[in-house]
Amino acid sequence: MAMSEKITVLTGGVGGAKLALGLANLQPPPQLAFIVNTGDDFWHLGLKICPDIDTLIYTLSGAVDPRQGWGIADDSAHVLDSLKRRYAFKAWFKLGDQDLAMHLLRTQAMREQVSLTDFTSSIARRLGIEAAILPMCDAEIPTTILTREHGELSFQDYFVKQRWQPAIQQIRYNVDKEARLSEVVREALTSADMILIAPSNPWLSIAPILAVPGLLDLLESLSVPKVAISPLVGGDAVKGPTAKIMREMGLEVSARAVARSYAGVIDGFVDDLRNPVFQLDWLRATRRDTLMTSLERKVALARDALDWARGWRA
Repeated sequence: MAMSEKITVLTGGVGGAKLALGLANLQPPPQLAFIVNTGDDFWHLGLKICPDIDTLIYTLSGAVDPRQGWGIADDSAHVLDSLKRRYAFKAWFKLGDQDLAMHLLRTQAMREQVSLTDFTSSIARRLGIEAAILPMCDAEIPTTILTREHGELSFQDYFVKQRWQPAIQQIRYNVDKEARLSEVVREALTSADMILIAPSNPWLSIAPILAVPGLLDLLESLSVPKVAISPLVGGDAVKGPTAKIMREMGLEVSARAVARSYAGVIDGFVDDLRNPVFQLDWLRATRRDTLMTSLERKVALARDALDWARGWRA
């Protein structure tokens, strides 16, 4: 692998963080930039919470809880317990004590007019992360969910409080009039030798990124390989609501349907060996083991995806 090779990844959630760790552990390592979903960011107890950014930071810095795939390993919850016990606060969103440190620092920085991009870059460097971790946008673009049972819900109300059980009628990406493509995100895309879409939820994690004004048009204009990795294994999601959402949106639960949702964006697709074989005239596809249950398998998938795309790029 050429040391100058630049890989930019669109990512969100635990699946994306797993692939990121595999990429970061390749030898020799590529130059990595991760454009991270912020559609599920929200304000809670006066604090700015960025779940996907934090999951990626904790994963790449070695702090993540390996059982959950998010949060900090061996974290305590004394503050949350006190809120519930002493003040009868309905604490439906888990905040660990060490995790709170990140939210406190981020909130203070934002009050001082530090951008989310600059804060995230500073924290990543402090934790020894060499890859660029780039929020998809500095302006807020909150994802909301229109449900049959409860009407319109904020993302975290739907995903955490309601445990993603309400049936989805529509997913909305609420683009603020101030939202624009940041120069660092633009540079990460235009300078990339290859662009990957992580095996994240296409509608909850990747679509919000594609909704950033100017980003989709820029992606479509680029001539480098653009490769998505299937989030489905054996015709189902490894975890989370991807398959449920597809059924509720009237889509076939298949890697083919996932690939078609990226039509116009990607030209390559890494499918899992356990999924039914499919073909699309406009798409190159390969089949690999995409189940990332160990660091070795994360690295293997990252290497397989890059090596395959390099083959037809050449």
